[in-house]
Amino acid sequence: MATIAHGSKDRVGSKESGGLTPAQRRRAMLDRKGYAEKRRLATNAPTKVFYGVMLCVTLLIVFGLMMVLSSSSIVAITSGGDPWNMFKRQFLWATFGFFALLAMYRMPYHHWHRYAKPFLYVAFGLMVLPFAPGIGVTTNGARAWVALGAVRFQPSEVLKVAVLIFCASLLGRRRAEVIDWQRTFKPVMAVWGGAVIGCLAQGDFGAAIVFTCIVFATLFIAGTPVRWLTFVLSISFVGAVAMIMSSSRMQNRMTAFLHLEENKGHYAYQVWQSILSIANGGLTGTGAGQGTGKWGYVPLAHSDFIFAIIAEEFGILGSVLVIGLFAALCYFGLQAAVRSRDAFGAILAGGTTAWLSAQACINIGGVIGLLPVTGLTLPFISYGGSSLFMAMAASGLLLNVARNMK
Repeated sequence: MATIAHGSKDRVGSKESGGLTPAQRRRAMLDRKGYAEKRRLATNAPTKVFYGVMLCVTLLIVFGLMMVLSSSSIVAITSGGDPWNMFKRQFLWATFGFFALLAMYRMPYHHWHRYAKPFLYVAFGLMVLPFAPGIGVTTNGARAWVALGAVRFQPSEVLKVAVLIFCASLLGRRRAEVIDWQRTFKPVMAVWGGAVIGCLAQGDFGAAIVFTCIVFATLFIAGTPVRWLTFVLSISFVGAVAMIMSSSRMQNRMTAFLHLEENKGHYAYQVWQSILSIANGGLTGTGAGQGTGKWGYVPLAHSDFIFAIIAEEFGILGSVLVIGLFAALCYFGLQAAVRSRDAFGAILAGGTTAWLSAQACINIGGVIGLLPVTGLTLPFISYGGSSLFMAMAASGLLLNVARNMK
């Protein structure tokens, strides 16, 4: 009888505690130890914001792969290469980028507090590699790429994510000290200054602008006094103008968009040809793969000026669709920032949104002649492996925050 009673007790205990699934037992254990609240584990169903970010990023990547194939195949054929070569490289980077996105999404973003500084140091170390003989690569006057065998990447793309995570971590942890100049503003300014100087040393003016957008967006979201931001931005603007005016080549390059027709034979040649391709597209475009601008008329049609090929082949409707996807991504990213559970998540989401939105605006503005051409790629769409890879990794962070909203 004792044995039977003991067995019955075991069965009752098993029914009360062992009947849970492994996931439920794990969540219960984390709740008891307080880890679930500390790490903000997602327990609710994904929201519309999460699905909105995921849909926008997915559509942009898929459309980008299609446009890389359309615009790069002609370049490869005219140079005697494989017409599928650039597409296969971009697709491979997109595959690796998917795993980076998944890793960034799956890992609780609070873990980045402990890795923020080491990641930043590694990223700054990579910025030195373009100056190393044998592996540094110069393209269009910028020595900003590294070639290690078959792998070619741009270290500043890695640094964008590292700077974003570091600023979000520091400002999130020291939110109560945001008006303490020494504790918050000074270290962030030091990181920003190092990133900008590194980009300017490489001749990459566009990346320096993107770093400015990322850093000042994180400072603004964290609640840094606006007068500090205004003062530093004003000084930076004066310094940038002085640097441009000191070089006739840079001055001509940065002001060519103001007089396109006068400069169409030299400094504004790319933009002029880009506008001709856009005009050729009309309302509905010439059709996928039917554009003529990529036949050597629009330089860098597969990378910096890929938006011109989009406008030519898909017309105003296709252009509005692409711009609308970036606008929607910006909206959902800001929603994730506003509804984040904590300051760290809000700054991560806001900084990522500012980065991708600003880079898209600068690229498109340069292609249509409203802004100077800075050499920036169109996120998710332009040919460029490291750019695509790191943009997808940053999207994983954004999805992570969106999945753990209030």
